[in-house]
Amino acid sequence: MRSLVLTGALLSATTATAAACGSGNAATGGKPAVMAAFYPLQWISQQVGGPDVSVAGLTKPGTEPHDLELTARQVADIQDSSLVVYIKGVQPAVDEAVAGHASAKAFDAASVVATLPATAEEEAHDEHGHDDVPYDPHIWLDPSRLATVAGKLGERLAEADPAHAAAYRQRAAATATELNKLDEAYRSGLTGCGKKTIVTSHAAFGYLAARYGLEQIAVSGLDPDAEPSPTRLAQVADVAKRQNVTTIFTEELVSPKVAEILAKEVGAQTAVLNPIESAPDGGDYLSAAKQNLEALRKALECPTTEG
Repeated sequence: MRSLVLTGALLSATTATAAACGSGNAATGGKPAVMAAFYPLQWISQQVGGPDVSVAGLTKPGTEPHDLELTARQVADIQDSSLVVYIKGVQPAVDEAVAGHASAKAFDAASVVATLPATAEEEAHDEHGHDDVPYDPHIWLDPSRLATVAGKLGERLAEADPAHAAAYRQRAAATATELNKLDEAYRSGLTGCGKKTIVTSHAAFGYLAARYGLEQIAVSGLDPDAEPSPTRLAQVADVAKRQNVTTIFTEELVSPKVAEILAKEVGAQTAVLNPIESAPDGGDYLSAAKQNLEALRKALECPTTEG
């Protein structure tokens, strides 16, 4: 009898939780519920959706997105949402939940832009399932590609919520304009630099490098937590020495230990280059990208800009 009572209580709690997470209900103020897989997608969803949607992120600030494990409630949120914004290949747990519960209402940002293939170095030591897709998923680090995502997201929201279609399209266009301005700042800011090689903790910056004529040498592959082999460290050190690299880039959500050892080996310093996978303290995607530009300009010995 006690078992039946407990079972009934659990079922009631589960039903209540599922009801609270439904799209367009009291929990979202009657607005379409948008679930964003991690920070840059949450940011762009908020920019394009504005006050007409309720946006929630699946990855908490300060958490490495690649390591995300979904709770039962988050899976229910995905199932009950109006739209899920994600990038297939970044978070296997999200990929699985979308495939099982929300494939008809998912927006894969990587599907609307031209992707770059993952190199052999990027795929090495990948422990989080990124080899399920044949491309590098870090598209958000190219502002021009993210501008395209903004426009396509505006159209997708307009289809889901026709009553606010004009507002979605207007905000999408404004967001794309801001991102294209950022793209131009990178283009002009990284012109005429003394160096072109960036050594990074993991292979997150392939799109940025390709867009602005740089060469990325990654210590680890697509998985930021993977331990590089001694052979890989020796290879990176050799390239860094031959190309007179003076800065080894690390990132906030990953231990800097390997980067510091490598920097000591080649006689370089370390600096932070943010993959913008989590919300920056006191800022947003645009401010973090601008900080990255300044870090790159310093490391690559770019000419001083006037004004």
